[in-house]
Amino acid sequence: MVRVLIAVLVIPLGLDLYVPVPEENLITLEKIDLGRRLFHDRRLSRDQSVACVSCHDPDRAFSTAEAVTPGVFGRRGKRNAPALINRAWGRSFFWDARVGTLEEQVLQPIEDSKEMDLSIDEASRRVGVAVPDMSRALATYIRSIMSGNAPYDRFVNGDRTALSAEAQIGLQVFRGKGNCSACHVGPNFTDEKLHNTGIAWAAAGTTGSFLDEGRGTITGRPEDRGAFKTPTLREIERSAPYMHDGSFASLHEVVDYYDRGGNRHALLNPEVRPIGLTTSEKHALIAFLRSLSGNITR
Repeated sequence: MVRVLIAVLVIPLGLDLYVPVPEENLITLEKIDLGRRLFHDRRLSRDQSVACVSCHDPDRAFSTAEAVTPGVFGRRGKRNAPALINRAWGRSFFWDARVGTLEEQVLQPIEDSKEMDLSIDEASRRVGVAVPDMSRALATYIRSIMSGNAPYDRFVNGDRTALSAEAQIGLQVFRGKGNCSACHVGPNFTDEKLHNTGIAWAAAGTTGSFLDEGRGTITGRPEDRGAFKTPTLREIERSAPYMHDGSFASLHEVVDYYDRGGNRHALLNPEVRPIGLTTSEKHALIAFLRSLSGNITR
């Protein structure tokens, strides 16, 4: 992996100007264009009913309006389709971080029986693109999807009028009392790590269980049970519903959940604990989160 200044792309304000790109898949406009066409191509699904864009809507920051979007034949998995913005800077992919490159990631939904359910060889035959070229093109297109130049970015770059007074208070809550920046850090507002925030925990009396084992499914380690990757907060206003399972419909629900300290259990991340935000602090925090919506490249 090399970090290069991408001459063919305009990096929005607020993002790292240097983009990690594999040496064997440097970004070109031709690959972006091919990847965009493949992203919208329904032939990549078994019954030709869905494409990548079916679950990753550009108008919703390349996320979905449903908690879990149906794949071919109406089949459903159990995880929400995350926003695809700024994944060029991602260090792992999928909610459980099971792959380490976009080139790997983009092919898995095609073969997944709950999503597109088509063999990679058949997908290649249908669209007339060799598998390696298909992988590189889709990955390159995803790398080109960026969000920046939000009111927050303009504010921290000197425009003191870019954030409302309420949003500025929300920024203080975000960095201070709310402790949101413990996990949501950097230009993308994510540490790219996996944490157990209690969302997958279903209490039953004095006991409970995980509805989704998360990272634990991949590693088999007890301490990884119920852990999921920190999502970006950029474009959060456009990417409801929230959490790995889409279980929260609004930012108010998300803030209330963390304010009360989440669902308590032995593996809960210690950073998740009761906060005690006032009603005005909650509103201010949400105003700040909305200030992270900016310009999205498509």
